[in-house]
Amino acid sequence: MRKKDILELKKRLKKDHCTFTKMCGCYVSGEKHVILKFRETFLNLEEDDYHKYMEIAKKVMSGTIGNNILQLEFPLNEDLINEKQISLMQLKSSALKDDALLDSFYESIIENYDYTGNFLILLYHDAYDVITKTKDNAKLDESEEVYEYVLCAICPVSLTAPGLRYYEDENRIKARDRDWVVEAPANGFIFPAFINRSSDVNSIMYYTKNAKDPHYELMEYALGCPSKQTATIQKETFQEIIKGSFGADEKKADKVFMEVQESINNMIEEHNSMYEDVADAEPIIISHNDIQNILIESGVPEELAPKIEKSYVSNFGNDLPLAENLIDTKVLKASEQRRKEEHLVKQVEILQNRLEEVKKEAAITKEVIKSTEVIEGNVALETSAEDEAKETLDNNTEETQDTNSDDTVEEITENSSEVDEPATDYDVILQVKPEKIPQIKSQIIDGKKFILIPIDEDEQTTVNGLNDLV
Repeated sequence: MRKKDILELKKRLKKDHCTFTKMCGCYVSGEKHVILKFRETFLNLEEDDYHKYMEIAKKVMSGTIGNNILQLEFPLNEDLINEKQISLMQLKSSALKDDALLDSFYESIIENYDYTGNFLILLYHDAYDVITKTKDNAKLDESEEVYEYVLCAICPVSLTAPGLRYYEDENRIKARDRDWVVEAPANGFIFPAFINRSSDVNSIMYYTKNAKDPHYELMEYALGCPSKQTATIQKETFQEIIKGSFGADEKKADKVFMEVQESINNMIEEHNSMYEDVADAEPIIISHNDIQNILIESGVPEELAPKIEKSYVSNFGNDLPLAENLIDTKVLKASEQRRKEEHLVKQVEILQNRLEEVKKEAAITKEVIKSTEVIEGNVALETSAEDEAKETLDNNTEETQDTNSDDTVEEITENSSEVDEPATDYDVILQVKPEKIPQIKSQIIDGKKFILIPIDEDEQTTVNGLNDLV
């Protein structure tokens, strides 16, 4: 059953296109008593009634295929005549003009419909001249066939709520009378089904407003077809099968069910990408083998997998669900949100670890800078003392030109060293020429601090009185 077939029928339910011939009705009380029966020529209805009855018929063709609209099939058995199928064929062929057939149909619905309140059974007869279409959907004038069918709508009838109203003739407001109002159809069907723009007498298009309560008794006893689950019921049943196998461990059950949902969703996405260019591609049916693979991919414990598989077969049997019917969009969204949160937590952990590394690196760098400042300060102090000694030497040399210069330099240098030496007791004291100071660097090697002073080939060094140790 295709959506475009249903839309083709539904689009005809307009004032200028509708071809309903007859409409019949049976109003039933909550005690299962017939209150009213009627038959109308549809085109003779008053304008307001015409549109309201047509809106009710439209509702039987609304909703989602597989959830609100189900394709029911009569059991194929050449040795057994399906009385319900025969009676529906006769009802259609009579164009709703045979009272005996109508009464029999009404009795079947009244007897088998599990509903406690008042309700209205409506039957429409139509003959649709199906126009031939080309491959590019262009319509031709010639007819393929005349699709003759009956449409049934079962509508709850309820009392309006008590309240007040304005009475214009009395010019006053007082309690209003409560009325019995026909509501939108809760259930209905079209026979025969319209499939691939043609009549299929072995199928019924069944409608249910409430996908959680499709009224199986109507399918089986009033229409004579094996009952079929809606997508909503299949989804809830599947969830109970998976989660119920984990007992009281709800946390584990929720996690595994999320994994199962993602596995099924991946199957659908792969299938759609493979057949995205194919019109009316067949949907995925989750077979018994498929459910085994899904359970393995989703990490279901080995001891639980056989139990889940057995329950799956028991609940669905040969009426295997479509993959899309088992998808719970809320669970998928929650799973996606959970993955995003887990990703963010990991990113925060990475950033925190990186921050700790940066702090350590900053502490080491600070320590190196501090050590460098101390070293450079000591070097500057020593250099300043030497500069003062040289200045004193120059001044004394000018004043005592006749004195032996070598002796004077040695004496003054020794005195200046003794006078200007820093008071602090340093382990390492450097004395270098002023031009060497910019070349001095500090560096951490194997965890120890080193002072690096480049030495040219023509330069000499003295350490603690010993020459050329470097």
